[in-house]
Amino acid sequence: MNTTESIQESKKSFLSNLTVQIIIAMLLGAILGIYIHNNYTPEFAKEFSDKIKMLATIFIRLVQMIIAPLVITTLVVGIAKLGDIKSVGRIGGKAMGWFFTASFVSLLIGLFWVNILQPGVGLNLTDVDVATASEVTDKTKVFSAQNFVEHIIPKSIFEALATNEILQIVIFSIFFGLAAASIGDYAKPVVKALDVSSHIILKMVNYVMKFAPLGVFGAIAGVFAIRDLQELLITYAKFFGSFLVGISSLWVVLLLVGYLFLKGHMTTLLKRIFGPLVIAFGTTSSEAVFPKLTEELERFGVKDKIVSFMLPLGYSFNLDGSMMYMTFASIFIAQAYGVHLDLTTQMTMLLVLMLTSKGIAGVPRASLVVVAATCGMFDIPIEGIALILPIDHFCDMFRSATNVLGNALATSVVGKWEKES
Repeated sequence: MNTTESIQESKKSFLSNLTVQIIIAMLLGAILGIYIHNNYTPEFAKEFSDKIKMLATIFIRLVQMIIAPLVITTLVVGIAKLGDIKSVGRIGGKAMGWFFTASFVSLLIGLFWVNILQPGVGLNLTDVDVATASEVTDKTKVFSAQNFVEHIIPKSIFEALATNEILQIVIFSIFFGLAAASIGDYAKPVVKALDVSSHIILKMVNYVMKFAPLGVFGAIAGVFAIRDLQELLITYAKFFGSFLVGISSLWVVLLLVGYLFLKGHMTTLLKRIFGPLVIAFGTTSSEAVFPKLTEELERFGVKDKIVSFMLPLGYSFNLDGSMMYMTFASIFIAQAYGVHLDLTTQMTMLLVLMLTSKGIAGVPRASLVVVAATCGMFDIPIEGIALILPIDHFCDMFRSATNVLGNALATSVVGKWEKES
């Protein structure tokens, strides 16, 4: 092969890399969105945004189509391979210990920085459109102990599959997997069929991921077309800057913990999950990378039975970026309205968030719903959600990527512990 052919082959390989394609799509989407915003009427920009976002909607729905069958097939097979209740209990105990510790640290980081930087103090509330908050505050009626139970225990596995209630699917799969393991050889044909099905679904993941750059392009272009980013960042500079400090601190903690447990393998893990991180950032959906993350963690060397058990649980119990945002946003709104919260009250709020945030997995804009409900519990005006709605999409980019990092790290560390035990 001569030099020219070698260069052309390198270019082809570079452009065929999914992560590179996604980054290019993000840049092109931002450029197109900004151009539409600056050169056309708001009405046209809104219409353009609604249509171009269909690309993102198609991509996310394609991924959602895969999630339920992937969870149920991989988790049942994984538990059947684990073999007994003792093994499931051991791994489950390690998982929940990690999840609740990570959640507590994430909430604490948000609490710390919002008190140190005080982004809500002295904020002008005169121009806030309170009506925009109704979309979120109306959902707080589902926030209750009963809802918590309903989101965990399925009344029908078919309903849970149809609505992508991951936690309910996990509960059914655990029972099914344990029952299959207890029967032994008699259940092997079913387990084998599910194992084959999981590999077919993972092959489907490769097909769906080819659409990821278009999905990211549509999501980014749609947002930039209707948002004046410069004006938005000036208005929310203190809030967004403080949030970035908090989320960066969380990343530092997660990466340090990762290096502590995984040593040199942490670099390899980051290379593996870089693509899923970028997709989650661009689409503001950690759910959009669930199948791809499953595949990459198995390639990293985590046993499939650990990945299939940890990830579905993590997507319900281990959303580190969202947890950090909940305390940060709740106290920001209190600061903006001049509501004083002493340290004891703030720690009580942290514990309330720790428990109640696990109860509404699957609710759209779940972080904001939890924040609104928490504000109501502590006599903070719920309509204060309107303060953060305009900038929330950009915060959600960072939250989603952080959620992916947290779950990848938890799965990898528990996988390492299981290898050593």
